[in-house]
Amino acid sequence: MDVEVGAIVEGKVSGITSFGVFVDLGGATGMVHISEVARNYVKDLKEYVSMGQAVKVKVISVSPEGKVGLSMKQAEEPEQKEERRQPRRERESAKISRGADSFEFRPKQQENLSFEDMLSRFKQSSDEKLGDMKKAGENRRTAQSRRKP
Repeated sequence: MDVEVGAIVEGKVSGITSFGVFVDLGGATGMVHISEVARNYVKDLKEYVSMGQAVKVKVISVSPEGKVGLSMKQAEEPEQKEERRQPRRERESAKISRGADSFEFRPKQQENLSFEDMLSRFKQSSDEKLGDMKKAGENRRTAQSRRKP
């Protein structure tokens, strides 16, 4: 299979090493260096890809010896870039909707609140969560004191 520099192709992950991912392009094998897997720092490639996974890659170089250099991050479409920023494990857990126990404060985008209003909402939310944490701590201490004779 002839691969052209700049082409975006799909292949299957055929190998994972500490420095990159080998991708079978159906007749040729290329390597995605660890720095070309995602736009953020990648410590463990197994958090981003798995053996046999179909991936979209961009051909960034072909050496005279036939070595094919690939990039996953350059092949991403704009809407995929946001999703790829986190390791696969975190993306999957982020799909689970966040409940009231989340400590992140995100005002609704539709509301045009002043900074003071957002700050007051944040303080109120923070006070409620701190109160809940104190109650939980007191309950634990009470339960522990009951156990001791």
